[in-house]
Amino acid sequence: MHDSSDTAAVTGKDAAPTGTQTLLRGLGVVQAVASGARDLKQIARLIGTTRSTTHRLASCLVDERYLRVLPQVGYVLGPKLIELGFQAREELPLAMLARPFLDELSALTGDTVHLAIRDGDEVLYLHKNPGRNGPEMRSRVGHRMPLARTGIGKALLLDSPESEWQRLYDISLPEVSKPAQWPAHQEQTWEQVRERMREYVKGGYAFDLEDNEPSIRCVAAPIRDASKYIVAGISIASTVPYMPLEKMAELAPMIKEVAARLSAELGG
Repeated sequence: MHDSSDTAAVTGKDAAPTGTQTLLRGLGVVQAVASGARDLKQIARLIGTTRSTTHRLASCLVDERYLRVLPQVGYVLGPKLIELGFQAREELPLAMLARPFLDELSALTGDTVHLAIRDGDEVLYLHKNPGRNGPEMRSRVGHRMPLARTGIGKALLLDSPESEWQRLYDISLPEVSKPAQWPAHQEQTWEQVRERMREYVKGGYAFDLEDNEPSIRCVAAPIRDASKYIVAGISIASTVPYMPLEKMAELAPMIKEVAARLSAELGG
């Protein structure tokens, strides 16, 4: 039997067909629990239904495994949502999901745009939009580069402990027997690298200041999924004439904003 008091309590979606309204209320219960509501009173207040209606909705969602009830805790998200979340992630490859965001950065900047993930101690490039500015870069889809020497690699390491930064720094150093990578490049000490990484952690972005290739600079930001862990990175790169430090500072908030929107698509 329908609770007449619900008519006054629910706003905005009352004009929807009955089935649709019930569906939206059910989704509202799930969202309320996801937001931290743990009992019927809290859920009812958030979605604007009576306690009896809220109880029926919540009980149905528990039966279908979209919610569960934990002793001493209350309502939490259920195993069915975990299953569906993993399925949704598998059905939409990261590169495909990221493509419009990368195209947006390309259109705004004219520079080379990358999407990459961590693969062991290296960066693995999943997508590249070549830039209109300057010469073509040697990066390509499927190409790998050292995590510690690339901007996108540094972005992937923002949540890692300093001991991991140092390990990757140590293994990325040129062999003593080899000549310098390029005459003008001054290899940074571990202390310098650590200070830079600490600044990047505070800012939520990372730079490549010709650390990996001569005359190549980039600005990068991490991508997070629903677990809040970093799962990928995006970067904007170009040669020094097209990427002065002033421009890099301007690009940092832009790439962070795009990275945040892409993270939101992954549930981050």
